[in-house]
Amino acid sequence: MRSAAREEKPWRRWRHITKLDPDKPISASQVKFIVESGTDAIMISGTQNITAEKVKKLISMLSEYEIPKILEPSHPNVITYEGVDYVFVPSVLNADVKWLRDVHIEWIKSGRIMWERVVPEAYIVLNPASAVASLTHAKTDLSVEDVVAYGIYAERFLGFPIVYVEYSGAFGDVNVVRKLKEALKDATLFYGGGINSAERASEMLKYADAIVVGNVVYEDLRKFKATIV
Repeated sequence: MRSAAREEKPWRRWRHITKLDPDKPISASQVKFIVESGTDAIMISGTQNITAEKVKKLISMLSEYEIPKILEPSHPNVITYEGVDYVFVPSVLNADVKWLRDVHIEWIKSGRIMWERVVPEAYIVLNPASAVASLTHAKTDLSVEDVVAYGIYAERFLGFPIVYVEYSGAFGDVNVVRKLKEALKDATLFYGGGINSAERASEMLKYADAIVVGNVVYEDLRKFKATIV
C-alpha cells in the first residue's frame, strides 16, 4: 500500500484515470482487463445509490492489483481507508454550499479522518443533465470566463491541488479546458466526460493533465482501451 507521505502528489504524473462506479455491475475478468490496460490509476466513484457495502465490494475486487486506487466518496458515510491509497474529496464550487463546505464540516466533526490519505478536489460541474449536477444543484450555465475564475479561486484562494472539470457523460468544450489550463499555475487539471475514443482522449489531453474515463468501461471495453493514448 502506498502512502501520500512516501509518494508526494503522484497524480501529477498520471494521464489516464479509470473511474469505476460501485453501483454498476462488473466482473473479475473486466476488472483485470481494465487494470492491465495501461491506465494510471483507478478511481472508485459514483453519485447514485452508493453504499459502504458496494464501495467495499469493489475495493475487494481490486485488492490483488498494485495499481493506485482512489476512493472519491459521494458522502462521508461511504468513506473507508482500507484497500485504497487516497481519498479524493470533491468540493463542487458551482453548487449548493452543502457540497462545498457543509458535508466536509460534518465529516471533520466526526473525527474519522486520516489526513495523510485525503486529497481535496475542486469540482466544476458543467453538464446540467448529469446526476451530479442534479444532486448538488450546480449552476452549470457558466461562461469560459466564469470557469476560469472558479479555477483561479480554487487554486489561489483555497489552495486546492486538483481542479476537476466534470461534464459527466457528455463531451465538453475543449476551449474551456484550454483556457482553464492556461490560467492555472500549480494545480493539476483533471477532465472528465464523454471520453470514448482515442480522438477525444487526445483532444482533451492537449490541455488537461489527466483525463478521467468512466462510462465507456460499461459500454465497450475495446473503445475504453482506445482512450489510453
